[in-house]
Amino acid sequence: MDGQTAVVTGASRGIGEAVVDGLVAAGAHVVACARDPDDLDGLVERHGDAATPVRADVRDEFDVERLVETASRTGDGAGIDLVVANAGVYHGDPGETPVQDEAYSAFDDHLRTNTRGVFATFREAVPHLNEDARLLVPTGSIARDAMPGIGSYAVSKAAAEAVTRAFAADTTYVAGCVDPGQVETELSGPGGRDPSEVAPMFVWAATDCPAEDIDGAVVGLREWKQATR
Repeated sequence: MDGQTAVVTGASRGIGEAVVDGLVAAGAHVVACARDPDDLDGLVERHGDAATPVRADVRDEFDVERLVETASRTGDGAGIDLVVANAGVYHGDPGETPVQDEAYSAFDDHLRTNTRGVFATFREAVPHLNEDARLLVPTGSIARDAMPGIGSYAVSKAAAEAVTRAFAADTTYVAGCVDPGQVETELSGPGGRDPSEVAPMFVWAATDCPAEDIDGAVVGLREWKQATR
């Protein structure tokens, strides 16, 4: 990924932070976004000029517009080569938020952050994308297979997958979803893989995964392991 520019939202912790580390290690310049820029200090300390921190809230399309405009002028060349729309929220505890008990405010913010945030990130990025750019969204089986107690978080992830498929259908860019399986983060709770273990999967999805396999589709651990074993 030498000379390429990537944008990662929700980059201050969990999968987002690990993906930034992986992309920088692969040679990319990464514009890392979080709502609190102080949360990105660790990335800057580790990566120096290879990571540019930007404060942005994906719920605000004007923040996102400034984010991608900054990214398009950053790095070795013009434009953006990769967008990882990772920012997300979960108001509740996994397995303990049945949909019938959810507050309207939680439902609304799940959709505004986890779904509309993906839409805004991709929409604002499109004018700045280079020819072979890719658009990626982390996802999980809950987006396709209902589980009790996940509530509108699962609804928002299913909708985010639909947004990604729409961008795959309506643009010339490769847009797909990456399902890393159970990962231990603040959103998903304890158990599962460490985010650093799945970061290489996102680098693969951004580079070596055949376009026809990921465009408008979901690639998971099985595809990654089969391709890299």
